[in-house]
Amino acid sequence: MFFFNSSYLIYMLPAFILMALTSWYVRSAYSKWGRVPARSRVTGYEAAQRLITRSGLYGVQIEGIAGELTDHYDPRDKTLRLSRGVAQGGSVASLAIAAHELGHAMQDAEDYLPLRFRAALVPVVNIGSNLGWILIMAGLLLRWTDLAWLGVLVFAGGAVFALATLPVELNASARARVLLRDTGLIQTDEEQRGVNTVLNAAALTYVAGLVTAILQLFYFASLVGGSSRRR
Repeated sequence: MFFFNSSYLIYMLPAFILMALTSWYVRSAYSKWGRVPARSRVTGYEAAQRLITRSGLYGVQIEGIAGELTDHYDPRDKTLRLSRGVAQGGSVASLAIAAHELGHAMQDAEDYLPLRFRAALVPVVNIGSNLGWILIMAGLLLRWTDLAWLGVLVFAGGAVFALATLPVELNASARARVLLRDTGLIQTDEEQRGVNTVLNAAALTYVAGLVTAILQLFYFASLVGGSSRRR
């Protein structure tokens, strides 16, 4: 009785393939549209500044962060962190990513309910992702089925978090499209297509994350369920 066996691969192989394809698609979209300069001739950093001013988010700061595609908005200190490629780049991809993160800043300023709900799940998920494994393992080893099922329930928090993330990310992308179009930072149909491609590719990573979390949850549920039937 072990966590990882041949049935684990049966459950998780589709998720591994989906994650790999999604990662490739994101890199491909960023690489392609990262080479297409926006006609507005502004960098991601300048675009973020303009959008902060337009949206009245004067308390939001902009900082650099190491790495590639590490861009994010931190609601704890109201800081938008942009990777070097996005901050200094004037490409369609750079503007799309900067605007998407500003979408999260707008959500934060408006107390957007799905964002608050996701934030409330963070401590639960952080505890559950570790505690769930322990409870499942202990329950299976000790043959305490109820304890193992409790572990599955606790572990399910990760899937709930992944599900709660989707509307937050999709809404931020929708805001980004409107911001870029209304401010003239994106001016042509081709640029709009590039923005859509980059944002859709990013959204797929969250879909893949949800599928992975659900399949992993199903695997552990089948493991505990199989142990129950053997008893």
